[in-house]
Amino acid sequence: MIPVFAESADTAPIYVSVELSKRSWLVASLSPGTAKVSLSTLPAGDGEALCRHLRKLEDRAGTKSAAPVAIRLCFEIGYDGFWLARLLRARNIDTYVLDPASFLVSRRGKRAKTDRIDAEAMIGILKAYLAGDHSVCRIVTVPTPEEEDARRLMRERGDLIRERTKIIARIRALLALHGIAHVQALKGGDWATQLDNMRTGDGRALPPNLRQQITRCFERLALLNTQVKQIETARAEALSAENSSFPCPDKAARLEQLRGIGANGATMLVSEVFCRQFTSRRHLASFLGLAPSPYSSGSVDRDQGISKAGNRGARCLMVELAWGWLRYQPSSELTLWYRERFKGKGKRAAKVGVVALARKLLIALWRFVETGLVPHGAELRVA
Repeated sequence: MIPVFAESADTAPIYVSVELSKRSWLVASLSPGTAKVSLSTLPAGDGEALCRHLRKLEDRAGTKSAAPVAIRLCFEIGYDGFWLARLLRARNIDTYVLDPASFLVSRRGKRAKTDRIDAEAMIGILKAYLAGDHSVCRIVTVPTPEEEDARRLMRERGDLIRERTKIIARIRALLALHGIAHVQALKGGDWATQLDNMRTGDGRALPPNLRQQITRCFERLALLNTQVKQIETARAEALSAENSSFPCPDKAARLEQLRGIGANGATMLVSEVFCRQFTSRRHLASFLGLAPSPYSSGSVDRDQGISKAGNRGARCLMVELAWGWLRYQPSSELTLWYRERFKGKGKRAAKVGVVALARKLLIALWRFVETGLVPHGAELRVA
């Protein structure tokens, strides 16, 4: 939730923006009664130095102003994450984290971009937002450390799965160069014996250097398989523990009751999406980037597809769950709608249709975890 700080009529605000980078931080400030923005450079990652600088700004402005002063600070979300916002809010500094993709920029020729220009522009954006114009930018909700840590588990699993897929593809490609089309023990097993018995397409044993390279690939693959299993064990323990910090474990357990949705998918959906509060189905779809993007200007009226402006990992997961829903929920109303509208119309229509199904399925699952309303025709797992 975005904190709301009461703005009294006798309070003089000091608007501050911080342009973050890996080498240094550029701090821009606009004190009461001045029209020129002051700039200062601080070492990157030094939150205490920033706090000391802010206190100096308060003391300096307090001596010139009869009214009490208060800092209103903002910065763009990016590489540094949310730790700085938590630090500043713990020091009672009004802090706003801005979504840079929501800024309105000039389309007149080439746009000049420097840290100084960006820092000064953020001050103008913050002033407009605090004055009541919420169309100038979007404020990012800062998650609690527990919420952020709960997402880390399934995000790491996704990274490991992608690494495992690359290694498997590499092993298959190396063997295909020598006429070997089939390989086993990719998910575990005696792969060393398999390599000893392999013969190339012209009947030879594997060349020594190729054998060593594939051996190293299998060793990395075995390590990844072990780590994936460890994460899945930690996920099960996190959901079953009484004092678990995982948000809304009851929603994850409820999602697992539906056929076609496994434990990993349910956990990721809850940690990334359903732990939040949404006001409407349109709000939910736009959060994942599954909302349509129309283009209508004059006589031109066309659809640009989905916006893809939301949570990419959760959006990809919903598309995977949509394919699984067609297989494991064949008699559900959503599956029947998909087959009636997209079946037999080609591969492109099938891919477009499964994205539309993913949006409908997302809304149905949201209603299921919030109200217990089972999607029409869906089957629950037998206890």
